[in-house]
Order: sequence, then C-alpha cells, then structure tokens
Amino acid sequence: MKRPTALLLTVPLLAFPYVNNVLADESRRVLVPLPSLDDFTDGDGWGIGLGLSVEYESEYEGSDDFDFEVDPAGALQWRSGRHIYYFAGEAIGWRGLVSDAWLLEASLGFDEGRQESDSSDGDLDGLGDQDDGAEVVLQLRRDLSDGWRNWIDGRLIFGPNGNRALIGYGHRFGAQTDGTGSEIGIVAVFHDSDQANSDFGVDATQSSASGLPLTDLDGGFRSIGVNYNYRYNFNENWQLFGEVLYEHYGNDIADSPVSRNNYEAEVGIGVVYVF
Repeated sequence: MKRPTALLLTVPLLAFPYVNNVLADESRRVLVPLPSLDDFTDGDGWGIGLGLSVEYESEYEGSDDFDFEVDPAGALQWRSGRHIYYFAGEAIGWRGLVSDAWLLEASLGFDEGRQESDSSDGDLDGLGDQDDGAEVVLQLRRDLSDGWRNWIDGRLIFGPNGNRALIGYGHRFGAQTDGTGSEIGIVAVFHDSDQANSDFGVDATQSSASGLPLTDLDGGFRSIGVNYNYRYNFNENWQLFGEVLYEHYGNDIADSPVSRNNYEAEVGIGVVYVF
C-alpha cells in the first residue's frame, strides 16, 4: 500500500494478464505462483533481482497529503527445495511450503517509525518521532483451492511501537503458474493499544506541544483494506511489477486528531532485473 491515481493505474494493469497468458515464461519454477511473493530463483540455488520502484502514497498514516517516493526493489534469495531464504532491503527472512497447501514465512526487519518531518505541512509538529527498532513479521497462508487460486492469510507484526494482526483473503487471476499475473486481496487489521496510541494517540506532552486534544485509544479493530498486485515478465531478465493499496480506518482511528484522512492509500510501479 492513493486517490484517483490508483484507479488510473489499475485499469491498464488489469488488461495485462490476458497478454501475459501468452507471453509469460511458464518454464520458471517458483515456490508459490503468487505475484505478491517474489521468487527470483528458478528452482534450487541463488536468485538475485535488482531494480527501482516509484510510489505515490500518503505521507504518513492518516495524512491527507500525498507524495512520490523512489525506493530500491528486488532481493537476494537462496532456494533449497521448498524453502527460500532472503535479504530484501532492510529485512531478512525465510518462507517455506510445509505442505502443498500451507506456506509459512518469518522475517526480521527495521521499522524507521514516523518522523515529525514526514508531514510537509507541519501537521505532525509537536508529536515527536516514533521509536526506531526491529520488527518481526510472522505469516501463514492456506491454499483453499488447487494451485493457489484462493487462499486465506494471517499475519502477526511485532514492532518497536506496538503490535498488529492481519486476517485476509486473496484470489489469483489468470492461468499462468510462473509467479506472474495479478491477484487481489482483502484484509482486516487489528492493533494493540500501544500501536494505536503511537500512531493516532496524543498524550499530555504531545498535546501541550502540538495543541491537539488529549487522545487515548484502546486496542482492537484498526482498518479494512484492499490491495492489488501485478507482475509481468518482459523477457527472461526484465520484470515489471505494480501494486495498488487502499486502507479504510475504523471510526476511532478516523476520529483521532492525528488523522487528516479516514484512509491511507498508495500506488506503486517498478522494474527489476533478474540475474
């Protein structure tokens, strides 16, 4: 994971799967045929993908301002049978098929947290910076149909400012099984009180510095979201990928004085060279 830009990108991307059915390299042997799970290997051994992505996204969670951001893309991966070990950006992790229908994943990354400077209009002035630190993500996916056409997804995220839990459902379009094509998912997000107040609460010190009213939030439902992922191989080495994400906040979050919007959104597109 904004605004009309997301819709403009989705339309051309939705047309690509029909072309991709013909042009995709079906010889690639990916761990799981889902566009959201990159696999730069071709069976056992090393896989390396290097590239760039451009994202148009909310400046911070709850912001009503949007901006472009350029980020590196890709990963260094090692595959052994049904297991992939990877280093991607600021995260290292493992994902593996423990059976044909069950996929597990665990990663350790770095969460930079929100900074006052993330708002170009000064909307975060007086709220201070969130803590930086390690973030642990545990994920489980269960195939509901032969070939990962439909699945359920559960994730736990333990971060320096609190914890989140996600429960989702996804569907993959197209007939290709090489990791290209498109998929769509819907997810419900929950957080504990530490995460809720770190992102959207206002304590006494922050209230005095920012002028915002005191706000103390309980844990519970955070948001409902929809995301669309796309991946397309131009040839053996060049790969296009894209994502559109929309997350709609629950009433408690939307009513927070930190929230300038009742949603967060992003649209991104990028290319990767696969060695």
